[in-house]
Amino acid sequence: MAPFVYILGVLVTLACSVLLLRAYGTVRKRLLLWSGICFFGLAISNLLVFVDLVIFPAIDLYRWRLVTAAVSMLVLLYGLIWEGAQ
Repeated sequence: MAPFVYILGVLVTLACSVLLLRAYGTVRKRLLLWSGICFFGLAISNLLVFVDLVIFPAIDLYRWRLVTAAVSMLVLLYGLIWEGAQ
């Protein structure tokens, strides 16, 4: 059951990323771009969870997962600050 939930998390965050980036292509609001990039990074982080816990349980990818999620959140934070200043 756990692998299904991990894959579902990847698919949901990837779908959010695609929808946000498609909306950015239509509307050209930069906050949508930052949000789409953030969700794409979170999808990569969720994929690393699946790889770490299901495919290669002997290899520890915990730090890579955290770094990916942190960089994604920093991208969104930068976008929020950048758009708030304009």
